[in-house]
Amino acid sequence: MMAAQLKVEKMQLLSPPMDLVASVLQKSLQKNFAEVEVHMVECPDLRKEPFNLVAQGLGGNNKILDVGGVPNLTPKLKKDKIYNLDDVAKLVGSKGAFLIGAGAGPYKAVGVNSEMMANVRTKGGDENPQTGTYISKVDTKDGSCKLCRLPQGCNDFALMANLLASDGKQGKVLQVKAKRRTGELNFVDAMRFGLKDHFGNEPVGLGGTFAVLNGKAHIHVMPDFPKEPLLTTDDINNWLHFYDMAAPLVFLGVLISHDTGYDLRLEHFHGFSSLHGEGGHYHWDVTPDEIEYLGYFVLSDVLYRIDRATVD
Repeated sequence: MMAAQLKVEKMQLLSPPMDLVASVLQKSLQKNFAEVEVHMVECPDLRKEPFNLVAQGLGGNNKILDVGGVPNLTPKLKKDKIYNLDDVAKLVGSKGAFLIGAGAGPYKAVGVNSEMMANVRTKGGDENPQTGTYISKVDTKDGSCKLCRLPQGCNDFALMANLLASDGKQGKVLQVKAKRRTGELNFVDAMRFGLKDHFGNEPVGLGGTFAVLNGKAHIHVMPDFPKEPLLTTDDINNWLHFYDMAAPLVFLGVLISHDTGYDLRLEHFHGFSSLHGEGGHYHWDVTPDEIEYLGYFVLSDVLYRIDRATVD
């Protein structure tokens, strides 16, 4: 789609002090994990293991982008909803931005519907453009998950995406460590619900990356597009393919504590394991006694809702 044709809505987010957010996350995660450490630290070089991103950090000009949405997939599939990471960065005034996050892959380039793990330095800035994006798809022959790295410059995606845009600079970040899950909430929901409980109807947004260092996570991967409309939750779950994937896994995405009326996806993280050749959409961990998370996150004071999807 032509970027100039896309409607852009701007939503202000609360940007509380990072040390306050660290305290809130520490308390909420302790309700669900036996060992928790949340600190404000200097961002490590995220180009290194285990993250292997295309930029050093998450800092500078932070923006959260919510593009399209699930109504582009269900109940009525809208295959014409094709977007481009370079275009959406330019659309929000962030040419040359570092973009990471979760979305649907470029089916025209891949050949089938897929999950996208966006990891891109977009065009138009001082840094050289770089594509480190992975997609995961379902093998039509045996139903296994296949991970592929997109070629340089292949920055299209389809249907939806939830992204963090930044300058990719190092700086202060929230380092979040959690081990041994004792509660029912997954890692992402434990953080999001904690923010919601503390800040109420004032929306707080976090974006970044986390690694599963030990244990396994429950992941879904979309197969090729459904032949019939997905009308119910059961329809969707029966269509999706689910897998339990082993560490190491690296997830990318964003979370929002509260929607003030923009039809937001409140959390969305996709991950990959280049070691095991698989990846997809994060649900929860399935090895509570073994699970170990390490994450790095930044706050954003603005969210851009781009081409808000509607149910026809």
